[in-house]
Amino acid sequence: GKTLLAKTIARQLDVPFAIVDATVLTEAGYVGEDIESLLVRLLQAADYDVAKAERGIVFIDEIDKIARKGDNPSITRDVSGEGVQQGLLKLLEGSVVNVPPNGGRKHPEQKMIAVDTKNILFICGGAFDGIERKIAHRLNTHVVGFTGSAVRSKVDSDNYLKYIAPQDLKSFGLIPEIIGRLPVLVHLDPLDREALLRVLTEPKNAITKQYEKLFAMDGVKLVFTQDTLEFIVDKAIEYKLGARGLRTIVETIMIEPMYETPSTDIKELVIDRAFAEEKIRKAYIG
Repeated sequence: GKTLLAKTIARQLDVPFAIVDATVLTEAGYVGEDIESLLVRLLQAADYDVAKAERGIVFIDEIDKIARKGDNPSITRDVSGEGVQQGLLKLLEGSVVNVPPNGGRKHPEQKMIAVDTKNILFICGGAFDGIERKIAHRLNTHVVGFTGSAVRSKVDSDNYLKYIAPQDLKSFGLIPEIIGRLPVLVHLDPLDREALLRVLTEPKNAITKQYEKLFAMDGVKLVFTQDTLEFIVDKAIEYKLGARGLRTIVETIMIEPMYETPSTDIKELVIDRAFAEEKIRKAYIG
């Protein structure tokens, strides 16, 4: 979902766009990708037109995976962690960076491309698994006295992420300088039933439409009842797998009909709720 949002923004603005994974970045001198390799992807997306790349968007994914593990700032080098965050500082701040044209390591003989990063939009995203605990810890601090319970009752404990603040990121392990250079901090709300139902049916490559197409190849008309769709959505919420969980559940329900129907004379297959429930129960034993 996070990457899709960024992709859509870039498509609407018609600017070069690169998605880069923070997990593969390492400090200079180690095996892995140098921090400049972020810009190589952007240059490739812009067909090596430097002026065009300088107003592009770079989406750095999995930024939470380079958080430092301990609380103490390390003096020694760490392969991928705080050192990578420090390497990103100059990039985010806006400076002229020498980029090796084909990515990989810098070596003295090759010609570098100078890229000015001051107009590049950097978006960093991550799942930040476990940051809710840090937020809860911060919100529940002043609970002694008469005002304690009143404050606590206002907090929505189902979605702690909406109260996220820079100090939570700091306690999670991002260094203060990098938090300061990413001025806009937003959270995404979890998908509700209505949104999941739309994901299941509306997009042109929605999972239900994929199955309808597959069955149509064998001359079978496939129909999901509204009741079944709602059941699938409820299960996805129950398993807390988000939109990707929809595929898991539909896959579980459809795996038998998928292989058995083509060899029968059935021309129309209606998946009702009872059938779906039975398949899920068999797979996950209730």
